Amino acid sequence: MIFDFLNKKVLITGATRGIGKSISDEFKLLGADIISFPSSDYDLTCKKDLKNFIEYIKSLEIDICINNAGINKIDYIEDVHEDDYDKIMHINTKAPFMISKAVSVFMKANRYGRIINIASIFGHCTKEKRSCYTTSKFALVGMTKTLAVEMAPYNVLVNSVSPGFTATELTERVLGVSGMDEVSRVIPIRRLAKPEEISKVVLFLASKYNTYLTGQNIIVDGGFVNV
Repeated sequence: MIFDFLNKKVLITGATRGIGKSISDEFKLLGADIISFPSSDYDLTCKKDLKNFIEYIKSLEIDICINNAGINKIDYIEDVHEDDYDKIMHINTKAPFMISKAVSVFMKANRYGRIINIASIFGHCTKEKRSCYTTSKFALVGMTKTLAVEMAPYNVLVNSVSPGFTATELTERVLGVSGMDEVSRVIPIRRLAKPEEISKVVLFLASKYNTYLTGQNIIVDGGFVNV
């Protein structure tokens, strides 16, 4: 397979590090016109910034949208602050919803588009201290499936990719080095994913080779959820 994204405008949120940066780098190498933004320009937790960003992207004629930006905070439910819940839901769920709504207008008119939401294995299963994060990611997967049904008649394919434990700054900050080592021993492949192993799946879903796959949540986790 030879991937080619020449003349395609690709919007990627959270593209400055981790999985998002890997996705952005891959698309750039394949000729895409990348639309991304530093967090210093738009804060997706801010209603005003999100509204301004939505207005900005409405005029950009986006062909491919990757909703990647996300945050996590682990706590038992009795220790979860309402502000933390609101922030997680705003970034992980509301922002992708509003961005997808904005880009869908051009995609439907153009009768072509690809929307890929970066969810998580915690949108499929869960563990303790993940009540907020799991809620947001289950919602994102559900949104993906509904959008896929709505957009299919217009040749707009909508899927989600759910990474397992991936070697990123966020994972290290949440788990710590010892926690990452411990998780690695549980994963059947015996290691964390590399960011580029996630981005390769995204490339396929966004490519000309994907003509029929829509409404699916692709889990990329080294077999973790099967243990």
